[in-house]
This record gives sequence, structure tokens and C-alpha cells, in this order.
Amino acid sequence: MSGAVGLAGRAALRGGAGLVTVATPDVCADVVASLEPCYMTIPLPSQDGCLSADARQVLSAAVSRATVIACGPGLGRREGVVDTVRWLYESQAQPMVLDADALHALAVDASILSGAAGSRIVTPHLGEFRRLVGDANLSLEEAREKAVDVARDNGIVVLLKGHQTLVTDGQVTLHNETGNPGMATGGSGDVLTGLIAALLAQGMQPLHAAQLGAHLHGLAGDLAAADLGEVSLIAADLIEYLPKAFITRGVWGDTPQ
Repeated sequence: MSGAVGLAGRAALRGGAGLVTVATPDVCADVVASLEPCYMTIPLPSQDGCLSADARQVLSAAVSRATVIACGPGLGRREGVVDTVRWLYESQAQPMVLDADALHALAVDASILSGAAGSRIVTPHLGEFRRLVGDANLSLEEAREKAVDVARDNGIVVLLKGHQTLVTDGQVTLHNETGNPGMATGGSGDVLTGLIAALLAQGMQPLHAAQLGAHLHGLAGDLAAADLGEVSLIAADLIEYLPKAFITRGVWGDTPQ
């Protein structure tokens, strides 16, 4: 899914990250590179379009130079992906945002959540959260309560996407008030992943980065909807309206506080 990782990379740039590198399977690296000239790309060994077991060796050198890691958009769900996500989660000390297929990989063995080598933010929607905790019948309200437990028990930040997105580290729980139904479109979560990673890269604490990221993401959606309407809103519009969201929020030129 080359578009997913492309959206995340572009959002990281618009979120204020000075240097963004997108590591992606070699079979789609040219396509990903063509989506945005302002980030760099690293082709990773692949098998049937997904990361192969050999990808870790190439990826290891790249992540060692990274300030922050975002993982998940467009990864796929083969065995090599699961092993790579687990290795990143348990071995890399940099702050990390995990979404989409990275959450699927973690759900294979949820005990991994407690073994983080550094700060972690997971950003599931309700369905992904159900898989993560192994309860397919969890209601939204039950998921909101469970998210607090998961964050506290594993020492991570959980951002549960949806109406009034919940952000919690298990001690502090916040609800986001920005956003609109037009944002329920493919790629919206990928934009959020890149944006939060950019805020982390500027020195924000994980809870604050997740909170501000959710707010700015929703605000960009509201600003876009005001001009374009909710029906026609697409994920790429959120990226284009991020600069206006930063200005409206009063976050511009300095590290967000």
C-alpha cells in the first residue's frame, strides 16, 4: 500500500519534521518516492510485495540514525512483517508510533506490548483495538475503559481513534473535540501517524504529542471541510490544511508546548 506510507511521510514533513526517510519494500520504492520529492526513500528487501526476513539488516542501519520511528502504514501482514515489527518494538529505544499493520503484528502476541524498549504510542481504531486485546465484542465505551488499563499496564500511550478520540497514558485521559465525519476516509490514520511522529521529533513528550496530534489532525479536517465539504474530503486534504491548523492553533516557529 504505497499510498499509505506516502501519506504518513508527507504528514511528517508538514508536521515539522526536518528530515524524513521512508523505508518501504523495494517493489514500490519508486512509486513512494514519486509521491513526494521532499522525503528520502530506502528500498527494503521484499517477498510477494511485503518485507522479507532480510529487511531487518537493511532497516537496522536506517533506524539507528532516526530520532523517531513511525511504523505500520502500508506494511502488509506477512510473517516477515510480524517479526520486523516485534524487533523494532522490543529493541529500538527511540520513541515510536505504531498504527495499521503494525498493530496487527502486535496483536499476534499482545504480551509484546509490555516489552517496549522506549516510548510507544499505539493508535488503533475500535476494530484494531479489539484485535489487540483479543475481544471482538468490545463496545466503544468498554474499549475506552480498557484503553486506560492497557496504557497503564504496559507503560505506553494509547490513542483510540473515533468520535472524540481518546488519548491516555493510564494516568491522564483526554478526549479530542476536533474532527468531523468526513475524516472517516482511507488514509486519514496514516496522516495522523506521520503528524504525531513529527511532534515527537520536535521534543514533545508522548502523551502531549498524541494529544496535540489528534487536535491538529481534527482541526485540519474541520478547516478542510469548511472549504471543501465533508463528502469530498480525502486524506491528502488533511495534509494540505495542516499548515493552517498550526497557525490557527498558535503553534508556529517554536517547539510545540
